[in-house]
Amino acid sequence: MNYSVHRMTHGDIKQVQSVAKNSWNSTYEGIIPQEIQDSFLKTAYSDEMMLRRYQNSIVLVAKYDEKVIGFANFTKVNSDGISELAAIYLLAPYQGKGIGSSLLQEGISILAGVKEIFINVEKDNIVGRNFYKAKGFTTVNELDENFNGHILKTVRMVFKV
Repeated sequence: MNYSVHRMTHGDIKQVQSVAKNSWNSTYEGIIPQEIQDSFLKTAYSDEMMLRRYQNSIVLVAKYDEKVIGFANFTKVNSDGISELAAIYLLAPYQGKGIGSSLLQEGISILAGVKEIFINVEKDNIVGRNFYKAKGFTTVNELDENFNGHILKTVRMVFKV
């Protein structure tokens, strides 16, 4: 499969929002109630928040035939050499083809001075947890998190660069 990975442009925002919605709905079906997903997506991927992500963080997109099929959102590296992988999502038909790995590797390569990358993943998101484990992330701790009134079992993981 011939795809590209590069920094998100302003013109990619609408497609990233669509990937976020489709990926969230398929990833968290049966884990997070639909109304809570909808509420979160409406806020976290609003036009205003996407512009903020575009301006203040590193958002990479994976494209196939000029269509955004996935994205990864990293915070800028702080003074301790730490970045958060705030989001990484692929449309279901493109999972398992190395695209998520490419997004992760490209992020690592452009995060100057990064020593550790942290991620929070829902404990019941087995596909996500297995992906991070396969990439060398290790579990730091587990915690209960109030997510818009729904308690999530969150697993905090770290990758040491």
